[in-house]
Amino acid sequence: MKLVSWNVNGIRAGFNKDTFKQVFEMGADVVAVQETKCEPTQLKLEQLNYYGYSSVFESAKNRKGYSGVAVYVRPGINYKVVHATLNKKDFYDEEGRTLVLEFDKFYFINCYWPNGGKSEEHYEYKLEYYKHFLELAKKLEKKKDVIFCGDINATNADIDLARPKENAGKLGCTESERKALAKFVDNFVDTYRHINGDKVQYTWWDMKTRSREKNVGWRIDYFYTSKSLEKKIVNAQIHDDILGSDHCPISIDVKI
Repeated sequence: MKLVSWNVNGIRAGFNKDTFKQVFEMGADVVAVQETKCEPTQLKLEQLNYYGYSSVFESAKNRKGYSGVAVYVRPGINYKVVHATLNKKDFYDEEGRTLVLEFDKFYFINCYWPNGGKSEEHYEYKLEYYKHFLELAKKLEKKKDVIFCGDINATNADIDLARPKENAGKLGCTESERKALAKFVDNFVDTYRHINGDKVQYTWWDMKTRSREKNVGWRIDYFYTSKSLEKKIVNAQIHDDILGSDHCPISIDVKI
């Protein structure tokens, strides 16, 4: 099974630029999208059923044109929506960041983790999101294997960004973020590192500074799987040749 993830930075722009089709032409079975920045009612029927795929959207409830995630599934693959947001008694996400689907052999979570840069309050919200997301993934894993992907808006280690010294302690590289992410690495498989070792590639570049031209980037988009799936991971790629967003797509192939 091939799964693809891409922060498209606005799905309507992706359709208009005709760039979104590239990930479907990879032969993907599942396509996870972050930062859709729209309601599904704002899309045409052929966009909701792109290439014949079915789709599920979770959009921000508190702010239109912001955040949002979606998953497209190839025809003939059975799935159901488990729940479409990450809400608990002490934590409420109304920013459209989490989408959970159940397939025959695994749970799939598409996520767009908070950036945390708007304010100190939103940074704390980011750390709380990490905490509750991990709880959710571990809870689901008691029933079936888990695969989750998306833009996590932080780096696991210094190898995951071009200029670690200049960015040490800054947003995306803070000690608190790294400690939180270490718990994910302890409990799940970072598929790209599992397949590619210390190979250096990035998934996001600051467009304001034209850093993609110089490849001064960050690896902040990930696929994680349950450790029980480790030997079934056939491939994990960063498709940095595909343009159309400040992020590039990533993919995995899993025998499942």
